[in-house]
Amino acid sequence: MVHRDNRWRAFGRVLLFLIGCAFVLAVTAALPIVRRSSSPELVIGAIASVGCFLLTLLFTRWDGLRLRDVGAMPNAKSLALLAIGFALGFLLVTLHSILVSAAGHVDWVRTSNPSTLQASLLIVGYLVLSTREELAFHGYPLRRLQSSFGVWPAQAMISVVFAIEHIAGGWTLAQALWGAAVGSLLFGMASIATRGLAVPIGIHAAWNIGDWMRGNRSQPGLWRPEIQAGFEAQAARVGVTWYVALFAVATFCFWWWHRAREPVGQGLNGMDIAPD
Repeated sequence: MVHRDNRWRAFGRVLLFLIGCAFVLAVTAALPIVRRSSSPELVIGAIASVGCFLLTLLFTRWDGLRLRDVGAMPNAKSLALLAIGFALGFLLVTLHSILVSAAGHVDWVRTSNPSTLQASLLIVGYLVLSTREELAFHGYPLRRLQSSFGVWPAQAMISVVFAIEHIAGGWTLAQALWGAAVGSLLFGMASIATRGLAVPIGIHAAWNIGDWMRGNRSQPGLWRPEIQAGFEAQAARVGVTWYVALFAVATFCFWWWHRAREPVGQGLNGMDIAPD
């Protein structure tokens, strides 16, 4: 069992790390290059990802850990794991689209194609933004809290902060709770189970890219949703319900995998932790 003082020391350092990542994001978003860019998502994601990685390096050194202890060190398997994450993310968004279409009176209508350059910038932008968010939430912070509090308390704390960041970005409370917080649980469990960030980055980026493709983002996608008149409220309920259900099942699968391969009581770098 981790000593109580060590737990709260870890909590304080994680809180400081999260504040640092929020500061990096705010400063990056205010840079003139972002306002002038035709792809602000890409610029913000790239610069903020570097900032979050440097903070991860600093805080892991402070705690006497290595980057691989918090899943932030790329290796020879990272590209393959990223591809697996992409496949899982696209599977989720495809299943969600099929289920919503079947039960929510929604059809997706083909729209005009964006140019190859526009599509490429958006795809890379979503990838680097997902990288920034996974480094900021499901790398050092999640793994450090996991070592001190256990899996689910750590997951709960990070999902709350993840939701708060999205509220600060303009999401409603309901969107943040049923969207961002639920997503955080899946991305976090994928990080814990695979002991790295490549899979959660892939899932996160693929979901965002797929959501853009089907017209659920501010930028025009390849399709747009067309809801039958009078079924708007039902379509919204069905969309949220299936999103939560699919992400819950995926989260449970990663949790089961983690439990099958991780001896109870072992945390980061072999440190003893409380049972999950």
